[in-house]
Amino acid sequence: MNMVIPIQERLIVALDVPSVEEARQYVKDLEGVARFYKIGLELFLAVNADFIKELRAQNCRIFLDLKMNDIDETVRRAVNLAADLDVDFLTILGNHATAKAAVLGRGAGSIQILTVPLLSSWGEKDLQDLGMLSVQPGEPGRFHSLDDYVLWRADMAMAQGCDGLIASGKYVGILRERFGPKALIVSPGVRPAGQNTHEHQRSLTPFDAIRAGADYLVVGRPIRDADNRRKMAERIQEDIASAVKAGPSKERTLAGER
Repeated sequence: MNMVIPIQERLIVALDVPSVEEARQYVKDLEGVARFYKIGLELFLAVNADFIKELRAQNCRIFLDLKMNDIDETVRRAVNLAADLDVDFLTILGNHATAKAAVLGRGAGSIQILTVPLLSSWGEKDLQDLGMLSVQPGEPGRFHSLDDYVLWRADMAMAQGCDGLIASGKYVGILRERFGPKALIVSPGVRPAGQNTHEHQRSLTPFDAIRAGADYLVVGRPIRDADNRRKMAERIQEDIASAVKAGPSKERTLAGER
């Protein structure tokens, strides 16, 4: 995006906890270190608008990660309600009609719509099981590679007016090269060097994700499950600051020159 992002805001901490009380403690643990938080399905089912207002009162930003995927009218109306909650980002997980409905639902609001071309836990076999990806050359399947599928989904979403994309692993660099600064790129499944990547099939370190072109990083379990959440968040923030100072990776720079 054509904007300067404060370094501290590039880290989005996933509040993957089951209750408002635990979420409040989590935010308190990271006071002064992080100020951008993701509310996913687990916590969203436990909170109400008052908790979101509470975070806003603490000058925190909010990423509502609901991966909406429903009939067009339902998505449009749901996005309109999310916009009224004064959150910053909202994810969708549908086709071009879903993307169009989400953009319409936003109206003149400032909420930014992000689409998920491919879940970070999904790989080739998942798409093969759905008949979307060929198993062998020449066999049935709409797409011949994972890259083809991801680029198709990303192109479709951006063409409908979405603000950005959720990208993990190598797709951070691929999508940054494809869309340049006009796409906001948020990278999930980010793990400090040496950390368990869990079910994420594509993962980058904070340093590598920023240098590959990510605007924001979503980090959950490495911080949530750390013996000292604050120290882990500080370590990640240091990696982010180092990557911003280092600038784009050589591969990204060369890609931009082609």
